[in-house]
Amino acid sequence: MSEAFFRVDKFVVPAAAREEFLVKVMMTHKLLEAQEGFVDHRVLEQVAGPGEFNFVTIAEWENAEVVERVRVAVAAAHEAANFDPQEMFSRLGIRADIASYKPVSA
Repeated sequence: MSEAFFRVDKFVVPAAAREEFLVKVMMTHKLLEAQEGFVDHRVLEQVAGPGEFNFVTIAEWENAEVVERVRVAVAAAHEAANFDPQEMFSRLGIRADIASYKPVSA
């Protein structure tokens, strides 16, 4: 059995872009919730500390195998909604660090 798999996305979001960014993140996370293999997700906003990234999203999946299928489904939903995340990032000056993670075994 495969172990849990996480997608962790970190963002630098200018204050003027906050509202639009959050609307699109919440829209995307609603899509994630409907996908087979979805476990949980969080959207976190930095409230203290010197960190560069002021938003972090974490999505947990049952295993790595479901992630490619989910990526295709989300891309299709974004296209159907005429939403291009890269265009939004560029237009609003948002920088992103997107990566996948697995638990560390002791």
